Amino acid sequence: MTGPMLSTALDLGQCQARGWVVVDSVVDGLAMGGTRMTEGVTERELAGLARAMTHKLALVDLPIGGAKAGIAPDPGATVERRAVMRGFGRAAAPLLHGGVYLGCDQGTTYADRQLAFEAAGYDVTRRPGTTRLTVDWAELWDHMADITGFGVAVAVLGALRASGTRTPQRVAVQGFGTVGRAVAGHLAAHGHRVVAVADVRGTVEDQRGLPVAELAALTSSDGTIDRSRLPARVTVHGPGQAWLHVDADVLVLAASASAVDEEAVPAVRARLVVEGGNMSCTAPARRLLREAGHTVLPDVVVNVGGAAATGCVLAGLAPSDLPLPRLSAWLREWVSGRVARNCELVQELSASGSADPVAELLSSRGTPAGAAAPEAPAGR
Repeated sequence: MTGPMLSTALDLGQCQARGWVVVDSVVDGLAMGGTRMTEGVTERELAGLARAMTHKLALVDLPIGGAKAGIAPDPGATVERRAVMRGFGRAAAPLLHGGVYLGCDQGTTYADRQLAFEAAGYDVTRRPGTTRLTVDWAELWDHMADITGFGVAVAVLGALRASGTRTPQRVAVQGFGTVGRAVAGHLAAHGHRVVAVADVRGTVEDQRGLPVAELAALTSSDGTIDRSRLPARVTVHGPGQAWLHVDADVLVLAASASAVDEEAVPAVRARLVVEGGNMSCTAPARRLLREAGHTVLPDVVVNVGGAAATGCVLAGLAPSDLPLPRLSAWLREWVSGRVARNCELVQELSASGSADPVAELLSSRGTPAGAAAPEAPAGR
C-alpha cells in the first residue's frame, strides 16, 4: 500500500481552477472523502489526506475506502464559485455515480456540495443500500453540522475522565471554523473554560473564560472573528502563534495542517493535545510531544465524526425511515461510542510505550498502516 489506487486530474472547463480526485482504497465498491478548495492544495497533499481517510474509516469499522478531492483556483484569478462547483460536479460525475462519495472539506460548504451534486445528476439517497431518509440529504447535514466537533469534544471529555480530572479545564482552540466552534461550544457546555481561540487574524484570549456563544455569533462562516465587537476584557493578539503559548490544559488543533511541528513542540504548554483537524501535528512532533509527557489524540481517531456519520448512511448501517431527531441521536451515539473507545485504546497503547498507537490499532483491524502519508507543507 505505497500509493493511491487512483489519482486523476479533472477538466473544470473554462473555470480558472485545477481539480483532482484521489482514491486511496475501495471497500465493497465504496470510497469517500471531502472536497477541499484552497489555492495551494496539491495532488500530493490529497494523497496523504485520502490515506488518512482510509485509516479513519477502518478504525471505526466502516466498510468504505478512503478518498479526497481538491480544487485549486489559479493564483490571482477571480473565481466564480458557483461555476467552479458546477464544473467540478460535471467532471467528477463518473466517480460519484461509480461509488466515490465526495463531500465537504476545508474551503467548501454544504451549498457548494449541493451545486456539484446537481451538476453531476447525483442523488446519494438513491444509491442502492443507502439508509432510507425521511428528509433530504441537505436537511440532514444542516442538522448534523456540528458532528465532527461533537466527536472531537467526546475525545477530549473521555481523555480527561481517563486521567482522573474532576475540575474544569482551560481550553485553547486553534481554528474557529465549523469544527472549532462546535468543540468550544460542547466543552463549554460541559463546564470547561475556553480561554483562547485563534483564527487567521490571530488569537483572542481571556483566562477568565471567553463567552463562547457570543464569540460564535461574532464569527463569519469562514471562521473569522469580528474584533470590533469583542468584550473589553478580551485580549487580542495579532497574527502569529500566540495560541501556542497560551496557558491552557487542553490544546485543540482545528485548523491548518502541520500546525505543530518539531520546532513548536517546546512551546506547547497544554498536557493534552487534540488533533481536531487533518494532519494537525507532523509525525515527528507527535513523537516528541509524547516523549515530553503530553497526551496526543491523533486526527484519524478524533477528526472522524462527519465521515463516520456519512459512512453509516452510505453503507446502510444507520436505521432507515427514522424521523430526523431520532436519526441524529442514533448517529451521535454511534460516533461517540467509536471515538471514545479508540481514544481509550490510543491512550492505553501510549502508556504501554507504543511508538505508533495508530499503526497498532490499524493492524488489530487487519488494515496495514502502509507507507507514511505525505506531510502537508508547513503553515497549511
